Amino acid sequence: MESWRDGIWRQLAQPWDMIVVGGGITGAGVLREATRAGLRVLLLEQRDFAWGTSSRSSKLVHGGLRYLKEGKIALTRASVRERERLIGEAPGLIDPLGFLLPTYEGDHPGRWTYRAGLTVYDLLALHWSHQHYNVADFQMLLPRLSPDGLEGGFRYGDAQTDDARLVLRVIHEAVAAGGTALNYAAVEDLLREAGKVAGVRIRDTVADKSIVLRAPVVVNATGAWADRLTGENKLPGKIRPLRGSHLIFPFWRLRVPQAVSFLHPIDRRPVFVFPWEGVTVVGTTDVDHDRPLDEEPRISAEECAYLMAAVEARFPSLAITLDDVQASFAGVRPVVSSGETDPSKESRDHVVIEDQGLVTVTGGKLTTFRLIALDAINAVRHSLPSVRKLDDRTPVLDPVDQELPGCAHLSDSVRRRLLGRHGKDAARLVGCASRDELKPLPGTLALWAELRWAARSEWVVHLEDLLLRRVRLGLLLRQAGREVMPEIRAICQPELLWDDARWESEEAAYVDLCRTRYSLPDRASIPDWKEMLRGSR
Repeated sequence: MESWRDGIWRQLAQPWDMIVVGGGITGAGVLREATRAGLRVLLLEQRDFAWGTSSRSSKLVHGGLRYLKEGKIALTRASVRERERLIGEAPGLIDPLGFLLPTYEGDHPGRWTYRAGLTVYDLLALHWSHQHYNVADFQMLLPRLSPDGLEGGFRYGDAQTDDARLVLRVIHEAVAAGGTALNYAAVEDLLREAGKVAGVRIRDTVADKSIVLRAPVVVNATGAWADRLTGENKLPGKIRPLRGSHLIFPFWRLRVPQAVSFLHPIDRRPVFVFPWEGVTVVGTTDVDHDRPLDEEPRISAEECAYLMAAVEARFPSLAITLDDVQASFAGVRPVVSSGETDPSKESRDHVVIEDQGLVTVTGGKLTTFRLIALDAINAVRHSLPSVRKLDDRTPVLDPVDQELPGCAHLSDSVRRRLLGRHGKDAARLVGCASRDELKPLPGTLALWAELRWAARSEWVVHLEDLLLRRVRLGLLLRQAGREVMPEIRAICQPELLWDDARWESEEAAYVDLCRTRYSLPDRASIPDWKEMLRGSR
């Protein structure tokens, strides 16, 4: 029987209008919009879809409140409008998230600056969401927050998502509309003829075979890897990889009903503590990433201490320790450097540059992926006379039947989750599951049925694809889900058509990856964060 990879490989030799390199949210967005525009489009990803930054973000779909401080009104306006649109189009995947913003004595910016900023933020979104609370009322909202110096605080609205699932839904919808996507397909060279881009040479890293593909336009959406493909295409600055790391705690141990944003006591950077998928996430850092990009990023000992210091300072009564950390993750942001010394002051604007058929797009925000994709396509309209004009009013994500026919036995929350994460595939997912599989795995919101569907239909090549990106068990369960691995194996091994030796090899590789890249560094190397806090006073 022909595998799904063989089926895609057999179609690759056709001429393409556009080849997109990079399977994160930017590449997925370009694939989706270019397919809508009537182009024959192929997306290639050297690792797994969403392997890089797009599965390791802070999971926020937001306008970027801090950008107002930098005077970036247009960027903030575009972001909050896209946020509102996505909330309306994908409930269950992109959901509103309340943010609590405490203010303390000596904070800069202070209460009046926050009030002014939040007023502008809401006006740009055409949606009033913020409110100020005095000390007593704010402590009712967040009882375990440190009261020392607390002056009250604000509540405002933003949104969150499962970033990897957002990428996958966009790719699935693009493929359903006629696009093609292939993971574990590395672009080794650009082809040029008479100075213009003519295609790419790729290598399938699974089967170790190569092929030359032709297209008049290649979109370089490789994020932090963008410099590798630019060739003569000059960016306005060097790519500066910046790492953002996070710690994950069980929700019962660090219980926050809404997101909390506050200034870190050491360097006054904003950090977040927020609920996500049944756990609590603390982040993020913003440091230069000096490791090879092809090496899986991980949190450093210094970043770990920095985030623990934030928790200690604002939730001291919880006595959180390293024993409470169940996982970590780190992502590398692709920022085009403007020469700032402080990484946090670098611009997050996206950059699109076209040079003889090569379009490089990098930077930008998860929230505005559709706008970035449209900019990339508009940059090459002169090379693609057949491209259709795109209507801004077209939904970003395909509308789905909110009733999910035949699934009346499911709770509203489960139906909402399935529709949001899987779109039009939700009905087929339910159809291939037994009734017992439509229950969540213990301690998570993820359904057993989502594992079966991912193994069957979502381009899984390695076990890490399944358990770190399709269903996020590597982050949601202690020890990366090893306690339920026998049950996972019983469901997924037959769907993946792996023999016992293959499964055992994949499981060993997955466990080792989670141990070395998604856990804590050597504890002896982690600085004393309590001493760091004392030194900052």
